[in-house]
Amino acid sequence: MEKVTLSTHNGTHLDAPYHFHSTMNRKLGEQERSIAIDEVPLEWCFQPGVKLDFRHFPDGYVVTAQDVQAELARVEHVLQPLEIVVVNTRAGSRYGHPDFVASGCGMGYEATMYLLERGVRLTGTDAWSWDAPFVHTAKKYEASQDASLIWEGHKAGRDIGYCHLEKLHNLEALPAHGFYISCFPHKIRGASAGWTRAVAIFDDALMASR
Repeated sequence: MEKVTLSTHNGTHLDAPYHFHSTMNRKLGEQERSIAIDEVPLEWCFQPGVKLDFRHFPDGYVVTAQDVQAELARVEHVLQPLEIVVVNTRAGSRYGHPDFVASGCGMGYEATMYLLERGVRLTGTDAWSWDAPFVHTAKKYEASQDASLIWEGHKAGRDIGYCHLEKLHNLEALPAHGFYISCFPHKIRGASAGWTRAVAIFDDALMASR
């Protein structure tokens, strides 16, 4: 028998809308209580996957809606509701190294909203956070004193409730699309996140049935 003491945000995990704010869906016409991890719809967690390759962006870069549009055009994909969108940053190659937490780009508010407004409800990253590494954001805030820069990708969840995966691995092995993602979280009552074994599934029958 083993005993584990662990934060719900350690390792590969799924953040629930409750992690971002106490309410969600402000821009969908009716603000409501944010759902916790045990309330996340199962259909959000098993859907066709789309990978956006942002490894070329520098550490600390904040991805824009235009960047997302350009990458979707490059891979010739039109987003469909409930597709799971994962972003491959440089951080994936730095896992296990001291600079992992400071590596990779992050998704800004506008980039996140671009996905959510098209029906995406679950996203993911190989980085420590969906947002740009905080060490870079802290420097921008020190210079500008603009608090809207802090966790701006997370804060999109106030306007449209969504989940995101953090600390994914092996995204560089995935194509841009043509696979499913399964990422059912541990069902922890009232929690803001749950540990997740995220798996990419390649199955022609599944894709054909969509």
